[in-house]
Amino acid sequence: MMDIRGPLELPARREDIALHTLDGLTLVGELALPPVHEPVATLVTLHPLPTAGGFMDSHILRKAAARLPALADIAVLRFNTRGTSSPRGTSEGSFDGGHAERFDVAAAMEFVRERGLPHPWLVGWSFGTELALKYGRDHDIDGAILLSPPLHRATEEEVAAWAGGPRKLVALIPELDDYLRPEEAAKRFASVPDIKLIDVERGRHLWVGESQTRRVLTEIVAAVNPDALPLATEWDFTTTHP
Repeated sequence: MMDIRGPLELPARREDIALHTLDGLTLVGELALPPVHEPVATLVTLHPLPTAGGFMDSHILRKAAARLPALADIAVLRFNTRGTSSPRGTSEGSFDGGHAERFDVAAAMEFVRERGLPHPWLVGWSFGTELALKYGRDHDIDGAILLSPPLHRATEEEVAAWAGGPRKLVALIPELDDYLRPEEAAKRFASVPDIKLIDVERGRHLWVGESQTRRVLTEIVAAVNPDALPLATEWDFTTTHP
């Protein structure tokens, strides 16, 4: 048995993919599917700010794709928004501050629809939470999970529009966040009384360290496929199961 930690990649069916936007761009990405079973749910991940180093391999998203297909039968789609580079490649276009990125979100959701991937959830981290809040309601999703939402770009009206709708909203708020801490988050999200706000003690914006990684992945699975909890912490590489 091997401890599941750090960059360890568990078995999955992985596929390099291309997304095509309505404004004519090609975005690069990856789809990771469970190694044996069909997925029970799908994560469409939205990475942190590309001008500050965010991309599809930002560590929480990479670890979600490395672990959750095997541990929780969840499909994980990652991609670089326009103008963003990673070892997978560079997406066409240029960063637009969260405006034209609405087409990037739409392209990912169209891919999910075409593939028939079940129960999609948006998972945004930092800048990615802005895209989820601004554009998630345009799409057929079960809900959105916000990791370290800064609320810099999403307007009060865009946040309030999530209230009372069919889509669930979950937000993980780090106690020691650089931008939005629990007390302020409770005020800023007060217009969405049915949001699930999760205050993470000693959490930080970048979720550094294995304990914070496991907490984030556990909360994601709790929202999307709670039957898969608790997540295994060891893996036997002689089999496809923990």
